[in-house]
Order: sequence, then structure tokens, then C-alpha cells
Amino acid sequence: MKLITKELEKEFEKYPIGSQDGLLGDAKVIAKFFNPVGVGTWFITEGNKLENGDYEMFGYCHLGDDLSAEFGYVMLSELEKLELPFGLKIERDLYLPKECTLFEAMQKNYIGVPSYFYKNQEVENEL
Repeated sequence: MKLITKELEKEFEKYPIGSQDGLLGDAKVIAKFFNPVGVGTWFITEGNKLENGDYEMFGYCHLGDDLSAEFGYVMLSELEKLELPFGLKIERDLYLPKECTLFEAMQKNYIGVPSYFYKNQEVENEL
């Protein structure tokens, strides 16, 4: 499966790295990549095409443990190089809704939402 399509390229142009900074769970998910035979889900919210044709992407990376999941960078070439059992490769979620926030994507995939995602966390704790 091709991980980057012409449609995704256009979305990355609209959402370069840094464009959704501070939105946390309200950030739009542009693409979801996943391991079809194990753990590993990448909710990509931003990306830049590099001069060499590779993509530097940013998003929420969940490698099977809610407590260790975090925002971070991943290169398209790194995802493409991953060798999985049975000759499989990392796949792109073809059914990701067009206007899906990170909150929605995490809930849909049964991934726990960290407390720091809530912008008013301090206010909620004081009440």
C-alpha cells in the first residue's frame, strides 16, 4: 500500500509542521498509519515534504502503551522500512473520516486520552 497519496500531499501543504501547535486533541488528523499485525499507531497531524522527497511528519505516536504514548516526529521512510511478520508493511487507514480530530481518532481506536490534552485541566482539578 502506498502510504502517501496526492490527496495527502495537498493536506500536508495545508498543515505544515507547527500549524496545529497547541491544539492537542482538537488538532485535525490528516492520516492514520498502523501496524496490521501488532502494536503501533501513528495519528499524523502535520507534515513537511523534504527536498529528497521524504516526509517529516508530526503527530501522536502510540506504540501499545497509553502511558508511553506521546507527540513526536516520524519520517515516512522509517515507516516504509519497517518489516513486519508475514511480509506485511505499515498501512494507512483508508476509512479515517475527513474531518477527524485527535480526540475522535483516539476514542475510535480505544486509546486513552492523556489528562494534559484537556486545556482547562487546572481549572477542572480546582473545582
